[in-house]
Amino acid sequence: MTFDRITVEPGKMGGKPCIRGFRFTVQNLLGYLATYPNRQDLFENFPFLEEEDIRQALLFTADRLDRFKAPRQVA
Repeated sequence: MTFDRITVEPGKMGGKPCIRGFRFTVQNLLGYLATYPNRQDLFENFPFLEEEDIRQALLFTADRLDRFKAPRQVA
């Protein structure tokens, strides 16, 4: 899957995935989604965001979680 709205730049936001090159991380967006249950409020407070940004951030996160593996326990 291509995430053309998720950008990663080593010198920006510590290299964390951001939304369309803005200094607004995917992590921030997910936190704000939990804070603003009404998306209209979210869009009013962050007018640069678009519905497709949210969709891709959620899919991006799901994709990364799907790849997560817990560390092996050392006996």
